[in-house]
Amino acid sequence: QVQIVESGGGLMQPGGSLRLSCAASGFTFYYYNIAWFRQAPGKEREGVSCISSGGSITYYTDSVKGRFTISRDNAKNTVYLQMNSLKPEDTAVYYCAAKSTYGCSRRVNDYNYWGQGTQVTVSS
Repeated sequence: QVQIVESGGGLMQPGGSLRLSCAASGFTFYYYNIAWFRQAPGKEREGVSCISSGGSITYYTDSVKGRFTISRDNAKNTVYLQMNSLKPEDTAVYYCAAKSTYGCSRRVNDYNYWGQGTQVTVSS
């Protein structure tokens, strides 16, 4: 019943932009903090960004501050990640995750639901 589907990934040259979408269903979207994580081959999954349930509070890992912007449209049960000035080190599978309690977190185990991921590749 619960479903989270990421989309919008693909190939992009350094300096380019992509917008990822996270579409959710099967749970009360407004009650959940929504985060983006990413995982590159051979590396641990890391938190990229998170937005509070109402959209008033946002967080970004240092490496993406000033380049990425997270937003949400609760009427559409969708969260977005606008990624500008992309760098090769942004290459990873990007996952959308939902957390029901106590605000945003960078800990993978704190999140209740996960999508299947979307590949982002930044290369010349």
